[in-house]
Amino acid sequence: MNKTLKRKLDDIFSKYIRLRDSNENGIFRCISCGKPVSWKNGDNGHFVNRQHMSLRYSEVNCNAQCRHCNRFDEGNNIGYQRGLIEKYGDEIINELEIAKYRSNSISDVEARIMINYYKQEVAKLLKEKNLKK
Repeated sequence: MNKTLKRKLDDIFSKYIRLRDSNENGIFRCISCGKPVSWKNGDNGHFVNRQHMSLRYSEVNCNAQCRHCNRFDEGNNIGYQRGLIEKYGDEIINELEIAKYRSNSISDVEARIMINYYKQEVAKLLKEKNLKK
């Protein structure tokens, strides 16, 4: 996938994750520390680093996270792990650790399809939660 498409997909996927995890007021609780954050002021945090393309756009590996945990606390992985287990169950950590070694490349065509899909999902979530971009 070319850099422009990767940037576009990263952007729309991040919006989707933050909106998915937010309540009807547009507030989510950070997966790592529990701090309430506006979907506009948070990050899309990755448990397994996003350099692993097999999980870069995984809806399980990615969760809404406060900027402090994601950017300044190296992802707060201990808190993130607790949050993942609470959200998905005990086996999720092993599943993600195994999945990160899978080979995965995304073609430009696949990226465009994913961008369109997540654009629709973001629009739907904004409408359902009566939020503005």
